[in-house]
Amino acid sequence: MRQRIGASLGGGAPSDPHRHAPIASLRLVPLATDFQQILAALPPDWTDLEVDLRIEDEAHYVDSAVALSQVNAQVYQHPQAEGWHWRLLVAHSFGHAAAAETVAGVLAKLDSDGVTGEMRVAEVREGRSEAVQMWGRPESVREEFRQRRSI
Repeated sequence: MRQRIGASLGGGAPSDPHRHAPIASLRLVPLATDFQQILAALPPDWTDLEVDLRIEDEAHYVDSAVALSQVNAQVYQHPQAEGWHWRLLVAHSFGHAAAAETVAGVLAKLDSDGVTGEMRVAEVREGRSEAVQMWGRPESVREEFRQRRSI
């Protein structure tokens, strides 16, 4: 879960003049919710997304690795030096990566298992289209392909 600063501001005068009222409180955001926020912020023509994932408690590392193997998460070779444990490869509608829905489901499972952590977007690719052989196909198929892929 990523810690975010909440909007609750401290109010009223403190009883001790040297004590400051809290400016903001931190709240935890589940991994699946954080991932959905990342997806919502992407442009509509995104094709590939790479997200780095770090878990807070390394006692959950093995169980998390088993769940993340469903989306073929890439393990960092030196997580202590880099600070991140896995890289998740996500595909929008085609390609050799996990579907966004599957990644969201795996992250929801980690949330339900009590795993907390942090995510960051490493790379986003947009505006690409898969190469499809169109020779011999009717024009209606070609037009539908261009319309769906916005090319």
